[in-house]
Amino acid sequence: MESGIWNLESSMSEAANLPMNFGGVDEEEFSSFDAAQVLILPVAYEGTVSFGTGTGAGAMAIVDASRNMELYEEETDAEVYKIGIHTLEEFAPRESPEAMINDLYQRSKELLETDKFLCMLGGEHSVSAPVIRAHAEKYHNLSVLQIDAHADLRDTYDGTPHSHASIMARVVKDLQIPAVQVGIRSISADEAIALDAGLPTKIFWAKDIVGRTDWIDAAVNSLTENVYLTIDIDGLDPSLVPTTGTPEPGGLGWYETLILIRKLAARRRIVGMDLVEYSYIENQPAPAFLCAKLVYKSLAYIFKNETPKIIGLK
Repeated sequence: MESGIWNLESSMSEAANLPMNFGGVDEEEFSSFDAAQVLILPVAYEGTVSFGTGTGAGAMAIVDASRNMELYEEETDAEVYKIGIHTLEEFAPRESPEAMINDLYQRSKELLETDKFLCMLGGEHSVSAPVIRAHAEKYHNLSVLQIDAHADLRDTYDGTPHSHASIMARVVKDLQIPAVQVGIRSISADEAIALDAGLPTKIFWAKDIVGRTDWIDAAVNSLTENVYLTIDIDGLDPSLVPTTGTPEPGGLGWYETLILIRKLAARRRIVGMDLVEYSYIENQPAPAFLCAKLVYKSLAYIFKNETPKIIGLK
């Protein structure tokens, strides 16, 4: 028993001493900016939250949790971090939603000029809009796959068009980027009217897809050649991630979410991604670990053909 306790404490101390970067990678050849194919951009922002708080601290909590992951990914038989994953300095909140959106857009454009893959960690969902805009200016024929409980199609909310409840309105209305929205189970009357009037988006309602996978081919086939993946973690069922701003019941499961992203990566070119709306709550580490694992597995699928195999699985 004493030996078991000692080993646990030893393991915990080793993880605690790892660098504060995504995956806790301590090898410069795999974590430096120059060597990286992937940039992790943590964004600290919860300026328009309307219910639960904590998303401002969510990004770095995910980075912290990621240091405890196994870096071998069994589905793709790869140590994904060896493609090079660099964690950027946390993007600090600005004084207003407008300043936040404008500055994050400029930062995203600068990062995309490096031709590296950008993965943004939020933060509330409003921060996805400027990142998607920057990708739309770089990649032709872009569409968006949104995993979410909410349609986020309000023109404005709480007096600003830059709300977490308006991010997809900015995408499909303002930027005219087509979208597929998966896991939706909460919309307002105004959003229902806008959808009925016709918007360039296709919704796969949670009530029709949860617990099944026969809808996934149709969802992927509805997307264009280049896809930006935005994951609002409340798209998953709150039994998996209770620590999110508005935990709607009846969401997606872990494995159907993985199957969706795996098929998307196999059939389309994912050019950028984000994961948002995780709310940090002290002494509840499991949801942060799930978020970190979901990002890592998504990168494994996206870069499957560029990662050397460990034991030669097909």
